[in-house]
Amino acid sequence: MIKFLDLQKVTESHGKEINEAVSRVVNSGWYLQGKENEQFEKDYAEYIGTKHAIGVANGLDAINWIFRAYIEMGRLKPGDEVIVPANTFIASILPLSENGLVPVLVEPDINTYEIDPEKIEAAITPRTKAILIVHLYGQCAYTDKIGDLCKRYNLLLIEDNAQAHGCKFKGRRTGSLGNAAAHSFYPGKNLGALGDAGGVTTDDDELAKTIRALANYGSTKKYVFKYLGRNSRLDEIQAAVLDVKLKYLDADNERRKQIAEMYIKGITNPAVITPKVTDRDAHVFHIFPIRTNKRNELLKYLADNGVQTIIHYPIAPHKQECYKDWNGWSFPISEQIHAEELSLPISPVMTDEEVNVVIQLINAWES
Repeated sequence: MIKFLDLQKVTESHGKEINEAVSRVVNSGWYLQGKENEQFEKDYAEYIGTKHAIGVANGLDAINWIFRAYIEMGRLKPGDEVIVPANTFIASILPLSENGLVPVLVEPDINTYEIDPEKIEAAITPRTKAILIVHLYGQCAYTDKIGDLCKRYNLLLIEDNAQAHGCKFKGRRTGSLGNAAAHSFYPGKNLGALGDAGGVTTDDDELAKTIRALANYGSTKKYVFKYLGRNSRLDEIQAAVLDVKLKYLDADNERRKQIAEMYIKGITNPAVITPKVTDRDAHVFHIFPIRTNKRNELLKYLADNGVQTIIHYPIAPHKQECYKDWNGWSFPISEQIHAEELSLPISPVMTDEEVNVVIQLINAWES
């Protein structure tokens, strides 16, 4: 079986250092808000290129705290509109609803799967206060046009960088391109913990301070609570593990790019559409998405031949039951992507032999 992602092998590739880091935390007797968290936040902020990195419990919380903090700071208020891609994972949208903000869905570009910059301006209204871009599948969604729109309309720019650790735009890393960025360190991410973990990066001192308080019960100092907050802290073990893996992130991303290039060059079956990449630095291939109008048949064929694949994502957000008021909306490009996308195995520990097996099977598939 060629696994979609062999997390055991990924962990084993840095096993000695990870075991040492975990043992160090266990033996220290200090498990929350200690030196490991402080060190990882420092190192990750330096890596991304921002003044601040704030560790939180998970990626969903990271997005939530950004928007909640802007509300507490008076930059946003319930009822404000936030533009968001229509084809994202639902975790990008749930925090908007939780904070009383209004998600405004915009179609992606069918060639990049990222929000279409040419469609954003038509969605801007007097109530629009922010744009949330999602670096989906590991590809940079930011463009100069999006930046210009934010300046022209005085909009906040928030990045969902959950899938794009290490990705770049003109030399700058995603996570440093907007006012703030949310990061997920879920185990399967390019930079993954051994459990749930997340973070926020920003250059905004007030935002960083507010998020730290909100994620610590709303406390600005012990037993003093300024906000109605919640417990959403990155624990010391996860911080220590992430700091180990951060050292290898660029090398791991390079291996992902090599595999992606093998796929793109090697897959010649005309029934299968592979990603179009114009800037090698702007994609770190958290996911390698292909498209075919016989997606389920290809998934079964590959599974029958020992290759594990995953669909990202089978149901578009506006078709989910939790957003039943949206179910009648039509976003045909998003719906096409959600109906045709299939993710092939890709990870730093995947071998060339395994990649070639996948390529050969796809090329031999008769759709």
